Amino acid sequence: MTKILITGALGQIGTALTTALNNKYGVQNVIISDIKEDFKSDNKYYKLNILDKTELERIIIEEKITIIYHLAALLSATGEKNPILCWDINMNGTLNILDLSVKHKLFRIFMPSSIAVWGQGINRDNTEQDSVLKPTTMYGVTKVAGEVLANYYFDKYQLDIRGIRYPGIISSETLPGGGTTDYAVEIFYEALKHKKYECFLSEDTMLPMMYMEDCIKATLDLMDAPVENLVHHADFNVAAISFTPKTLAEEIKKHIPEFEITYNPDYRQKIADSWPKSIDDSSARKEWNWNHSYDLAKLTATMINNLKNKV
Repeated sequence: MTKILITGALGQIGTALTTALNNKYGVQNVIISDIKEDFKSDNKYYKLNILDKTELERIIIEEKITIIYHLAALLSATGEKNPILCWDINMNGTLNILDLSVKHKLFRIFMPSSIAVWGQGINRDNTEQDSVLKPTTMYGVTKVAGEVLANYYFDKYQLDIRGIRYPGIISSETLPGGGTTDYAVEIFYEALKHKKYECFLSEDTMLPMMYMEDCIKATLDLMDAPVENLVHHADFNVAAISFTPKTLAEEIKKHIPEFEITYNPDYRQKIADSWPKSIDDSSARKEWNWNHSYDLAKLTATMINNLKNKV
């Protein structure tokens, strides 16, 4: 029987992933956890500090967990404000997951990575799957280390760990969570509420992005792929679209003509400048038939339509 635990379930991706897994496996088979107190949900909820290995193990045993989606982490911009805490949560939390997964013989683990694994020395256009990894943030450092650990645990313990290097994820369901690509979510709220937005990146900063529906589809498709088809494991490049703040603003103006954008780059600009402009995801498309559905026009129209009533 499949019994799933999601850590960091109340974040941007975790919220959407919970809904998708509920639809696939049933609410009773999806256990969610996060650091917040007393969250009300149809799913069984645990307040969990991912650094508390004893509590994590208790949940795994009592709920008879077979699959973990490990999303609990500090993101890039937030992590730079407290790098030591970022390392502690992202790395020691991950080690807790890996060690207990081996101990209790869990079936499969999903552990996301990020475009933050890259830095200096890459080809920023169509960045290759196996390109050099020299991150410029503590978040990126932890994601590189997580990928290496995943491959180590796969080889040494045959633990089936899978992961995607997520690009910027755009969603209308939850607010941004402290990432460098979060402007691409904030801009929609500000366009609808105030008809203007001051962007913390320069107008020509091109970054890889993905709509949430494609993100969840990629996650579930990878987890369903036969392990014998996979050459890579926890470090798949996955791409959909790339655009700049200026390009996105122009697309928004097609729906909200009076919208205006200004630019005031801050410390996040340096982070963004070390990341790819676009990604080569041919390995994912070959190994587990990845394919995206949302282009910029469809993404923009969907976001505005979904947020109109909410805002």
